[in-house]
Amino acid sequence: MKRNLLKKRVMGVVLGLSLLVGIGIASSSSVAQAQWRDRDYQREQLRRQREWEREQRRRQRQAERWDDRNDRWDDRYDRGGSFDMRQTALNAGYNEGIKEGRKDRNNRERYEYRDEEDFRNANTDYNSRFGNRQLYAQYFRQGFVNGYTDGYRGY
Repeated sequence: MKRNLLKKRVMGVVLGLSLLVGIGIASSSSVAQAQWRDRDYQREQLRRQREWEREQRRRQRQAERWDDRNDRWDDRYDRGGSFDMRQTALNAGYNEGIKEGRKDRNNRERYEYRDEEDFRNANTDYNSRFGNRQLYAQYFRQGFVNGYTDGYRGY
């Protein structure tokens, strides 16, 4: 009889301990899952915050490009001078550059725009009403390089 009673008590203790351990494991896994959900939530919030900040920076850059004085977009070539001078120089340079680039490609010459006379002179379509000739030449050369590259590549 004492043996049966002892056996029952030992089995009760073992069963009780196993229940406690099982409940502990189950509760710790739910805590871990809750922590995991919190981490996912935090990551998502951080991602959204960064995306929002990136969008704000993009909008700020775009707003800075708007030129209120002339009611137009700033073309980022602005080193001074009038808009007409810049556009004329860039267009003239590009047109001359693309012709020279295509000619060098067709003649199988090396890629070298600095040896072209138009690049060195940089005065095609210049007019004294534009003002500063050196500034015109800078814009012209910039357009010439872009045009020469496109022409040499076959565009």
